[in-house]
Amino acid sequence: MSREIVQELTFFAHSVLMGVVITFVYDWIYVLRRLMKHGAVMTSLEDLFFWLACGIAVFYMLYRENDGTLRWFAVLGAAIGMFFYKLIIRDGFINVMSTCLHKIMWFLSRVLLIVLKPLKCLFCAGKTLVLQMAKSLEKCKKIIKKRLTVCIKTLRMVLCKH
Repeated sequence: MSREIVQELTFFAHSVLMGVVITFVYDWIYVLRRLMKHGAVMTSLEDLFFWLACGIAVFYMLYRENDGTLRWFAVLGAAIGMFFYKLIIRDGFINVMSTCLHKIMWFLSRVLLIVLKPLKCLFCAGKTLVLQMAKSLEKCKKIIKKRLTVCIKTLRMVLCKH
């Protein structure tokens, strides 16, 4: 085979691989969306940054492999890579990764709850102590207010007599 044909086949294989990588990365984003619900704005921002990164990666591949010239068989190669990835891997990958990550997050949350339980008890005890101190301060405030009121009345009576 001539060197040019080998170079074109390599370029086509890189295009197919680029399609697989783009779809694989987007599937990771999809898995994260299944784990944590996103609003429309956040989803749009994620998609915007994803496609900007993909555009830069494709441009870099085209620039490095083909001097920046867009060749339609490169687009076809990327589409073929995306199609075969979706056909063969996508559904199983998304289900397995979503399930695994969900289980890991569940386990970590349980461990975190166990680890933080003493802190929660300490917080509840501190809260109770603060509330009791607030009650005591409120009683002291009432007593002091009554005594001050008596003192003020006595002082007025003494001042009025003179």
